[in-house]
Amino acid sequence: MMPWTEIFNFTPLQGLAGGILLGLGAALLLLSNGRIAGFSGIISNLTNSDRSWRLAFLAGALISGTVLHRVLDLPAADSQLPASGLIIAGLLVGFGTSLGNGCTSGHGICGLSRFSLRSLVAVMVFMVSAMVTVYFMRHM
Repeated sequence: MMPWTEIFNFTPLQGLAGGILLGLGAALLLLSNGRIAGFSGIISNLTNSDRSWRLAFLAGALISGTVLHRVLDLPAADSQLPASGLIIAGLLVGFGTSLGNGCTSGHGICGLSRFSLRSLVAVMVFMVSAMVTVYFMRHM
C-alpha cells in the first residue's frame, strides 16, 4: 500500500494555472460564440457544417498546450502503460463520454458553472469512479 504522503508529480501551482486557463477558454468560447467548451461534444460533431470554430478551438488547445510545455520546460508525460493500453483507455474514455453525454470538461467546467443538475450528477459519478479506481489500483 502506498502511503498518503507519497504523491508523485504534485504540482498545485501548475494545476491551478491550468484550471484558470481552462475556465478562461470556456468562458471566452461561451461569450464570443455562445458555445459550450466540452471537448467530447466538439470532437464528436466535427462532421457538422459549423466545424470551423470547432477546429479553431481544438487547434488553440493543442497549440497553447504545446507552447506552454516548451516555454515552461515541463517534463514529458510518462506512463507505465504500453501504447496499446493507452489506446484502449482512450477508447474507453470516448465510450464513457458518449454514454454520459459529455466529458469532464463539459460537465465539470461548463455544466457546473451553469448549475446543471445533470452535470452535477455526472461529476459526482466521475469522482466516485476515480476514487474507486485509485483504491483498487493501489490496494488490490
